[in-house]
Amino acid sequence: MDNQEQNKTPILEVAWRKFAQFDDTSVKRTASYTNLRRWIAVLGVLATLFAILYTSYPGSFPSTGRLVVQILLVATPILASTLAAFTSKFFSTGDWLIARAGAEETLKDIYLYRTILQDNPKRRDWLEKRLAKIQRSVYRGMNGELVMEAYKGEVPPPPRFDPKYPNCDPGFSNLTGDEYFKFRLENELNWHVKKINQKEKERTRLQILILISGGAGAFLAAFSGANSNLALWVALTASLTTTLLGWQELKNLDLVVRNYSKVIMELSIISDHWKNLEAEERTKTEFYRMVNSTEDILWSRNVEYIKAMQEALKESGLDEEASLINRVIQEQRDSDRRQRKSMEDSVVNYMTGVMQETEERLSEKFEEALGTLAEEASSDVVQAELAAMKEALQDFTEKVSQRLGLFTSLKAIADVYKEVEVSASTPRPVINDLLSRYPKSSEVKG
Repeated sequence: MDNQEQNKTPILEVAWRKFAQFDDTSVKRTASYTNLRRWIAVLGVLATLFAILYTSYPGSFPSTGRLVVQILLVATPILASTLAAFTSKFFSTGDWLIARAGAEETLKDIYLYRTILQDNPKRRDWLEKRLAKIQRSVYRGMNGELVMEAYKGEVPPPPRFDPKYPNCDPGFSNLTGDEYFKFRLENELNWHVKKINQKEKERTRLQILILISGGAGAFLAAFSGANSNLALWVALTASLTTTLLGWQELKNLDLVVRNYSKVIMELSIISDHWKNLEAEERTKTEFYRMVNSTEDILWSRNVEYIKAMQEALKESGLDEEASLINRVIQEQRDSDRRQRKSMEDSVVNYMTGVMQETEERLSEKFEEALGTLAEEASSDVVQAELAAMKEALQDFTEKVSQRLGLFTSLKAIADVYKEVEVSASTPRPVINDLLSRYPKSSEVKG
């Protein structure tokens, strides 16, 4: 144990935690999606059952029972449609498949780090770059929404790597050929053998239920000629058959069984070859060939599984199941849009009326004011005031004209006599000529 603790290199610790985070996310999201689809299928069958019970409810039975059946008949399809809309909204991208791909690719690189690259001095840098690339791929695959809970448990994570089992991989030490064969190849081979038997039982069980449901429907249809109530139950068997077929399509069991069968065959061939080698023949070349072949097969299986599940996810869309809720939401949006349009029209119409009324009132007031001014202007007092204002304006204009003429004359005299110095020695003729040019004023002196 102490030696194992000493071999816990930081990059392997990081890698195992990334694997555990992706693996845990994939397991939880897969379980949530499966449970939601199971409830949607069950509610679809129950809706048909309640419709039959409501239609064939005896009149002699208590009315309370009929009311209960009616409530269930209304509530069941609404609940089923709500779950379908929720599933279509939050599970349509298949993010659990992306997380599964990230987990398996990380696990593959961990084993390459501990086997083929165990003597390579640059293996830590290689694994760090690989982890970065895987995380970016997962980020892009989830449409840029890397919503995952941090893993806080032990690594390697149980139950896939449980120390209670004797063939459990400790997870941190370098592996020899025999250790890789026991911890990885043989473990994966046993897991696939166990899983393929479980899938085969599930497929057989579904096929039997489909046959029973279809046979029951045919039986009821054949003997319902004289009994109309019996004919109603044919719809229930048809609904059950359709639901079972949809579930079989969703699980895609035929392709999963074929995929697992191929993996079992290829791993068995590699296992048989390694077992056939003598101790001295189990060289590094054989060891590395076994590792490469095993990891390639497991990764190919993972890719095929993800593709198959993605195709099944696309084909088994929930648009039809979610149509009720989607229609209700769309009707509500349309109603809101119509209501807003009606409110806008009401406001516009009201404001248009107010503005028209205001314009009419302003026009009336303006015309009234003009009429008042016209009446006041025609009165004797106003006419006398206007005449006085006119006379005063004329007098003012004449005075301004006179002053302007005086200013012009003085300027002309100044220009003529600008070089003459007026003094006691100035000749009298010059003085007389200057005085004769000086303009006469009409203003009264003194």
